[in-house]
Amino acid sequence: MTFADLLKGDSLFLDAKILVYHFEPHPTLGPSCTHLLARIEAQELIGLVSTHILTEVAHRLMMIEASRMQGSTSAKIKQRLLRNPAMAQQLRQFRTALEEILQGRLQILTIDPTLIIEAAKISQQSGLLSNDALLIAVMQAHRLTKLASNDTDFDRITGISRYGPA
Repeated sequence: MTFADLLKGDSLFLDAKILVYHFEPHPTLGPSCTHLLARIEAQELIGLVSTHILTEVAHRLMMIEASRMQGSTSAKIKQRLLRNPAMAQQLRQFRTALEEILQGRLQILTIDPTLIIEAAKISQQSGLLSNDALLIAVMQAHRLTKLASNDTDFDRITGISRYGPA
C-alpha cells in the first residue's frame, strides 16, 4: 500500500526516513513524503512520531549535512565529527528541521521506559533491530496500526499495515 491509500482521518506513525526524505529531498521518494506531511499539516491525516524517531532524524540529517560540507561519505563522516567537535558545532540544518517538526502538526509521543523491554521482546520474536522494534512497541502501546515507512522489514509484523511512498 502507498500513502495515496490513506483515507481522510487515518492516524499513522511515521518512520524516521519519511522525515529524512522530506528534509533532504530524496529524488524519487521525497515528493511523496512531502505530500504526506502536507496532508498531516492540512489535518487530513493524523501523524505521530516518538521522541526516539526525532533523535534518529536528527542523527541522519546531521550525517547528511556534514557529508555535504566535507565532501565525505557518510561512513567516514561520523569519525570525523567525533574527532572534530567544532565541525559538528557548524551544523545547522538538522536543528532547523527539528524545530519545523516541533512547530508542525505531528504529534510527538514520549517513550515509557517499560517499552524498551517490550521492544527487546519484539526484536527477539521478529528479528527487527532495536530502534525498529521500539517503533513497533510504541505503536502497539498507542494502539496504532498504520505505519508510514519504506522499510519492508515491518511487513512481517502482524497487526501493522505499512504504507510506503509511491
